[in-house]
Amino acid sequence: MTTAIIVIILLVLAAVAVAVWMRAQQAKRREGLQDRFGPEYDRAVDEHGDRKAAEQQLADTASRRDSIEVRPLDPAERERYGAEWTRVQADFVDSPTAATREADRLVQSVMRDRGYPVDDFDTRSQMLAADHPEVVEHYRAAHSVGSRQDPVDTEDLRQAFVHYRALFELLLDDGADRRDEGMPADRTIATDQPRAEETGRDSVDLREEQPRRTT
Repeated sequence: MTTAIIVIILLVLAAVAVAVWMRAQQAKRREGLQDRFGPEYDRAVDEHGDRKAAEQQLADTASRRDSIEVRPLDPAERERYGAEWTRVQADFVDSPTAATREADRLVQSVMRDRGYPVDDFDTRSQMLAADHPEVVEHYRAAHSVGSRQDPVDTEDLRQAFVHYRALFELLLDDGADRRDEGMPADRTIATDQPRAEETGRDSVDLREEQPRRTT
């Protein structure tokens, strides 16, 4: 009788120990996902309405991202892309819709050259969320404007362009070693817009500002 009681107690203690270990692992996994995805963690939970499902999706996203090799651009590539962006931004004055589409194309092109999968928007945004959760909202906001079927006014296009620029600049410089170029590490791409007197038209203000969050 005593032996049976001891065995039962041991089994109960083992079950408790396993439960405690599992809770600790879940807590560790949750903390890791929250640290990596930041605001994207809360967004996923809100979107799914279920914490477990959201965490599984984020874990799958992190696993897929970690399975691919993403490289920084070399100096020549950054120089070329910087020149392309300057041209596209200048075009915004006369053709804001076309320029915004070109900004999206440049973002995709940089991602592709760096090794990100670019199959579709969801894939691109998920991969960006795994690396740069603080700016992926820029991408979603810009994409929501560019994907509209109805006409888009210039102010909305300007906002989308600002969003694209924030992401583009980060993708261009992320992981780059500025010492190789003799440039300060915090150098940003020249994004000065053409002056009105140079274009003969009213310029559109594309200076950096706090992007508006879209829902």
